[in-house]
Amino acid sequence: MNLQTSPQHQTLRNSFPVDEIRALFPAIEKAGDFIFLENAGGAQVPQTVVDAVTNHLIDANVQRMARYEHSQKVDANLDAARESVATLVNAYRPDEISFGLNATSFIRLVSLGISKMLSTRNEIVVTDMDHDANIATWTALEADGAKIVWWHMREDGTLDPEDLKPLVNEKTRLVACTVTAHSIGTMVDVAAVGRIAHAAGAEVFLDSVHYGPHGLIDVQAWDCDYLVCSGYKNFSPHMGFLWGRYDALCRLPTFKEDFIPDVPPYKIEVGTFPYENVAGMDAAVRYLESVGERFLPAGEHSRREALTAAMAAIRAYELTLAAEMIAVLKRHDATIYGISDEARLSQRVPTICFNIPGVSPQLLSAELGKRRIGVRDGHMFAPRLMKRLGLSMESGAVRVSLVHYNKVEEIARFEAALAEIIAARKG
Repeated sequence: MNLQTSPQHQTLRNSFPVDEIRALFPAIEKAGDFIFLENAGGAQVPQTVVDAVTNHLIDANVQRMARYEHSQKVDANLDAARESVATLVNAYRPDEISFGLNATSFIRLVSLGISKMLSTRNEIVVTDMDHDANIATWTALEADGAKIVWWHMREDGTLDPEDLKPLVNEKTRLVACTVTAHSIGTMVDVAAVGRIAHAAGAEVFLDSVHYGPHGLIDVQAWDCDYLVCSGYKNFSPHMGFLWGRYDALCRLPTFKEDFIPDVPPYKIEVGTFPYENVAGMDAAVRYLESVGERFLPAGEHSRREALTAAMAAIRAYELTLAAEMIAVLKRHDATIYGISDEARLSQRVPTICFNIPGVSPQLLSAELGKRRIGVRDGHMFAPRLMKRLGLSMESGAVRVSLVHYNKVEEIARFEAALAEIIAARKG
């Protein structure tokens, strides 16, 4: 189906309340004509998130687990956030959610635990499409006896589960992969990954940092064992969370002081983390619910139903943005890495890596910045992916990454700036 001409596409594009949503984000209003096209490097936050962080710092900037009101407020805020994030990912129970500094630290925490449980099952499958945090953390376990098995990206920029099947066997301990590539925007059929891994008795570790703002997370449907996510791409302050099956987290060896209960989330949440940012994450989930409520009929509905509606509407709207941006890049002869066929846009999110012939990524990024358009250039923290794409770590590519508060009109301004920069180089 042609996304640019179908009646459904036009209806959604006109009905998605992007202007109302943008008005909820103070950074967008303050930035004036600046265009945020680097949301993969950090999405902006709605005012309700700012308020939640501020209120926590004013009302509860103390340590948790004491018997006075300010500390009890911390406990209440953490409980509320745990409930919210459990709903966001469709956890089986709230205490499967652990909070901390970032996704990378949680990947390392889980990997260190896995390293202590290696036996005859010592093979760990990783991909060459992932962020290096979800590769190097696992390859480091070779020193502990792990054998690394590579699931390679296909030339079209996808990870095909059929290629995973022959890699998984009775020696496989874990399959680690992304849900969506932070660099080239490819979505992975992680439910198929779960079926393949579990049929062989292996576990699945998913990096959902980049998928979070674009689609509905569902750990039950995906049948994974661990999942990490970060707040900074998900309309929240900088923080991270880990979901894990309760029994898997109970088995996982972790470092903890002797006074800490050896059960999740306590055995995972060792030390103090930014409670105020967790309050912001709670507010970010509630913001997404408020988006979903706009697309539900009046009446009673659950929080999960609101989140499901929100992410369905966001996903559909973002397909219009992806189609428009890819069409612009094609008009200017860009080399697009990953899926660029309009008929296959449902397999990606609007995060696009590209290069313009004759224009270095660094020059293009700088010139767009001068025109108040924020993009990123470089290796995207993915050295193995750069090698697969035939790109150097020094130059890499340009990345544009859109979310649901971006507008088609911003893409038009991007195209005008791009044409101007290319013309200047040719002149």
